[in-house]
Amino acid sequence: MNIKITPAPISGGIEAVASKSFAHRALICACLAKGKSQIKINTTSADIEATVSCLRSLGAKIEINGSVYTVTPIDAPRASAAIDCGESGSTLRFLLPVVCALGTKTKINASGRLPERPLSPLKEELIRMGAQISDKFPLDVAGSISAGEFTLRGDVSSQFVTGLLMALVFLGGGKIKLLPPVQSRPYIDITLCVLRTFGADIKEENNIFYINNAPLTGCDFAVEGDWSNAAFPLCMGAKVAGLNPYSTQGDKAIIDVLKKMGAEITETDGCFKADVSSLCGCEVDASDIPDAVPVIAAIAATANGETVISNAERLHLKESDRIKTVCEMLLSLGADIRETADGMVINGKKSLAGGETESFNDHRIAMAAAVAAVKCENAVIIRNAEAVNKSYPEFWNDYNKLGGNASVL
Repeated sequence: MNIKITPAPISGGIEAVASKSFAHRALICACLAKGKSQIKINTTSADIEATVSCLRSLGAKIEINGSVYTVTPIDAPRASAAIDCGESGSTLRFLLPVVCALGTKTKINASGRLPERPLSPLKEELIRMGAQISDKFPLDVAGSISAGEFTLRGDVSSQFVTGLLMALVFLGGGKIKLLPPVQSRPYIDITLCVLRTFGADIKEENNIFYINNAPLTGCDFAVEGDWSNAAFPLCMGAKVAGLNPYSTQGDKAIIDVLKKMGAEITETDGCFKADVSSLCGCEVDASDIPDAVPVIAAIAATANGETVISNAERLHLKESDRIKTVCEMLLSLGADIRETADGMVINGKKSLAGGETESFNDHRIAMAAAVAAVKCENAVIIRNAEAVNKSYPEFWNDYNKLGGNASVL
């Protein structure tokens, strides 16, 4: 699907979509718990649907009635299963340790760029602790891990830590030692928040997590609004309701970045709005907010002055090489931007020319292009714009609700 955007001012407000980060974790915890759970998720996406499908294949029963997911946990692990993670890195990296804890002989499929994204050192740690995992996709996983001590680098992927935490809680104990530096720490905090809500007993000291024997218990859980996806309408000047101002989500820091760029922020009862009419360049450390880089770059392209985004090396390993694709997308629209070893440098212009660009099959690149289009002089065409389905299927409808002029070619 190709989308044509005729630049138009943005106004009005929308409700935040459900946090993928919380939804993945809550669904998996519910499937490993004792007793039923009801998870309220106000919107879905391809990634959330991938996790639901995989959990059903592993033996959980998940019934969906509107926004309520009633979860009957895995009663007895299946002897064998086949699961398809689609393009969801969270689904794969969370469930690989869980599968190894269940002891289910499992064939794991993945698509898009996901099979190329790293599983080391998680894979080697799981094998060391008793699992058998093949080298190529589809992954053949057999054997089972035991509760014990795991060691991981803290600068590779917080998703590895999340998967191991959930697996060890299910197994009844263990220890995870993280080697500093620890990046994307807020995502680990989300995991701890959800696990503790379901009854887990986890202590932490000096980057070591001690998992005690406390089984997960089914509960009612309402998934909060997603700050990662809310960043896109917020950066266009729209109101976004349903956001938790005290959230553990790292991308809540988009508010701090906008303030640093000179935006005035108003907030009432979880409804946020930013005045983005006069932004200035700034320095952004992306080590804890890598997913926010595409939208920050999009607004920096028309901010006054220079913006330097650093500590974003992990963007090379996302749905696309986001350092490269963010730069290519914005260059094609007329921005002054260049890659650096760990990020990018953007010299803001009053407006961009517009033109034709590619989503690179990356949801955040497609949405960032739509944000940049607001400040373009001419129409913008985004190829393969259906990439938004991965996290925000209603993005184009919401974009038009806010006054945007996006149409399918």
